[in-house]
Amino acid sequence: MAPMPHPSIPLYRAATAADVPALVALVESAYRGESGLRSWTTEAHLFDGQRTDAENVAGLIGRGGSVVLLAEQEGVLVACCHVERQGSQGYFGMFAVDPGRQMAGLGGALLAEAERMARDAWRADVMRMTVIEQRAELVAWYERRGYRLTGETRPFPYGQPQFGIPRRDDLSFVWMSKPLQEAIA
Repeated sequence: MAPMPHPSIPLYRAATAADVPALVALVESAYRGESGLRSWTTEAHLFDGQRTDAENVAGLIGRGGSVVLLAEQEGVLVACCHVERQGSQGYFGMFAVDPGRQMAGLGGALLAEAERMARDAWRADVMRMTVIEQRAELVAWYERRGYRLTGETRPFPYGQPQFGIPRRDDLSFVWMSKPLQEAIA
């Protein structure tokens, strides 16, 4: 039996303004598009409309203390996330993996890189995020990676279609956090 081909190791870099169209396309495909319907990250059962837009993504790229981190394999954008410095903490968001490449470890690797970056570059002691409460499988995925629910909640921004058009009236966000420990040498 021939050995299985090993996928290329992703290269990470900070996004620039030139990456905005590809980022919007990736996020939309993972959460809203037809390709997203085949992925476990889809939110199509919760929302219509868009997940993000070029103006929002460009704003994240241009904001101080904010990085949109890209994962590329062989020059192709395969995953992204937004990491922001908030005092002594990092905030993690806008996380997307190409639906055709999910379940291969890219998401976990990108999350670990975002945590490393926040810890090493900003000396963040905690990474925080919000997750839609009704996405139990996503909450569980983060819990398997060391995140815990904090007990804090935040209402969904109803009436702001730039974040999607909710199909339900009971949506809310839960906060999750994880201590960022220094690696033991």
